[in-house]
Amino acid sequence: MAQWGVTETKMGSHRGVLVRAGFLLICALNASNVCADEPKSTPENTIHVQLAAPVPPQKFPKAPKFFISEVIDRSGNPQPMLVLRAKGGVFLDRQPTQITREAVEQSLKAADLLAADAASADLVLQIYVFHFGLAQGSGLDYFGKVEFSVMVKNLKTEESQQIQAAGTCIANAAVRKKNIQKNVQANIEGALEDAVRNLVRGTQLREAVASLLKGNASAPVAAPGNGMAFEHGDGSGSKNFKSESQTR
Repeated sequence: MAQWGVTETKMGSHRGVLVRAGFLLICALNASNVCADEPKSTPENTIHVQLAAPVPPQKFPKAPKFFISEVIDRSGNPQPMLVLRAKGGVFLDRQPTQITREAVEQSLKAADLLAADAASADLVLQIYVFHFGLAQGSGLDYFGKVEFSVMVKNLKTEESQQIQAAGTCIANAAVRKKNIQKNVQANIEGALEDAVRNLVRGTQLREAVASLLKGNASAPVAAPGNGMAFEHGDGSGSKNFKSESQTR
């Protein structure tokens, strides 16, 4: 009886080993299938997104100079450059943060509102990108969406205000791969232009400039020690940084 019990225990142990091995094999096969289905970036499926032309900013009573300190990705997207997974994928050729910086700087520079550095700027901008690419639309439509917030800061007074900007664009879907890429690019570029227009021509920026530069007759200066009192990309902030709610 004792020998039979030992034999039965060994058989049970062997069955357990086989079950675990089978489970690991299934997991490995599933992982390989996922990797096989994952689109890869190639020159053929990569698009170049940019503004067709600078967006003319609004007119200010006294034109301020802006400087963009940082553009930070807050989308939580592990693959921000992959904007469409179907049909072999569609990829951006640059990070959304870089594209956003280029678009805003291009528009400010065209109107002579872009400062060379923070020390010569009246106001410093820190941009947080929350969405850049496609969003779920209705039917077969591609829904381009760009959304970001901007912390506008006066380094001389240490006061700041946060404003929002968003843009959308919808175009019909296409069957052919090249047409799909063309429509995706057009949608994202349209949404980007809309978001930049919402920023540079919006009432939020006008009110922020009026509030932060009120009574500011002297030339702009940098923060003590040329330090940037903005929040860093890791979420840590300077002790001198004040949010919009703190400055009220």
